[in-house]
Amino acid sequence: MELNDFNTATPSEASELVRSCAHVDRWVEALVAGRPYASVDEVVEAALTLAHPWTDDEVDSALARHPRIGEKARGQAAEAQMSRQEQSGVATDAGTQARLAEGNAAYEAKFGHVFLIRAAGRSAEEILEQLQQRLTNTPDTERRIAAEQLREIAALRLRGALS
Repeated sequence: MELNDFNTATPSEASELVRSCAHVDRWVEALVAGRPYASVDEVVEAALTLAHPWTDDEVDSALARHPRIGEKARGQAAEAQMSRQEQSGVATDAGTQARLAEGNAAYEAKFGHVFLIRAAGRSAEEILEQLQQRLTNTPDTERRIAAEQLREIAALRLRGALS
């Protein structure tokens, strides 16, 4: 969808596009209500502003919709397609895949949610290194990092969807 189409879409159509970037109702509604936007940069700036801060419940809602790193999202919905594209660089050998699965399990056991990182432009080895490093964080620190990663992912997805 191009910017002009987004600006003139019905609220329902515009919400569907924004929701595929991050499933946080308050954020979706506020971003759609702010139309029209003069540029994609303006939309992304508004998206980042509106996403700071997200509540713990909003972060939990968005995290629940993200696949594990190294696992391909299923289905044909826009959100699943975006996730598969973002993780395209995570295609790895069986050994690295197994280490990612072990790291994901350890992370979920410690923090109670999926490990989230902006995967676009990162290799599997880079992601695995960050996963191991973030396992040393406290739950409060990790929640802040996960929320920031969600904001980055939402902004990248929104920019991509409108470009």
